[in-house]
Amino acid sequence: MLETIILLTGSRDQQLALTELLKAHNPALSFRYAVTLQELEAIGPDVLAKSRLLAFTTGVIVAPEILHALGHGAYNFHPAPPEYPGWAPAHFAMYDGARSFGATAHVMEPRVDCGAIVGVESFDIPDGVDVRGLEQMAFVRLAYLFWRMSRDLACEPAPLPVLPFAWSGHKSTKQMYAAMCDMPADIDAAEMKRRIRAFHDDVRGIPLTVTLHGQRFRLDGAACVSAPVALDAPALAMAS
Repeated sequence: MLETIILLTGSRDQQLALTELLKAHNPALSFRYAVTLQELEAIGPDVLAKSRLLAFTTGVIVAPEILHALGHGAYNFHPAPPEYPGWAPAHFAMYDGARSFGATAHVMEPRVDCGAIVGVESFDIPDGVDVRGLEQMAFVRLAYLFWRMSRDLACEPAPLPVLPFAWSGHKSTKQMYAAMCDMPADIDAAEMKRRIRAFHDDVRGIPLTVTLHGQRFRLDGAACVSAPVALDAPALAMAS
């Protein structure tokens, strides 16, 4: 019997809204919460055996022993379509010039973003949107996907039906992101413009840099937006 929902989220603020939504469908549910791996690991096996884990916009990688101990499975809500598994997917979609994007719900496996897909939402990318705007749109669509699936997640103890979608594309990583932000001195203008458009947002703490004459410079974000292919002095700062 499904007794407990474990919510693994990217922030505490998300937990209240998700809890209220699920409780509206099944008031008998109890809830446990985690933001960090340590908090998740503190949940005992007796609770796990009667629980379903729902991960929502989290970077925590759940250990196989926890996944195997869950009595009612684990589902992750990924803020990107099946074509963009992995880390910072909106940035790579922007770099690719993708015309559509979306959100995916899938069974959690020991390897990230590879489990069977149980929910998909998609939308066309508007002209002129920047990467932060694309991430915000994907989050809204992901929240809608959770809402749409919330009754089954709260009330159905059996595994959710698998949809005829498959993961595709290269699974992006933090290392791939960092490599895209480290621009060589001989980068051509078109490639530099693509990278600035996709990766100028330093919200992930990895700034765009370029190496010239043995010195590594950081590109200022505001200057990148206003002059996307220029290397004027105001747009550069020595990287530490």
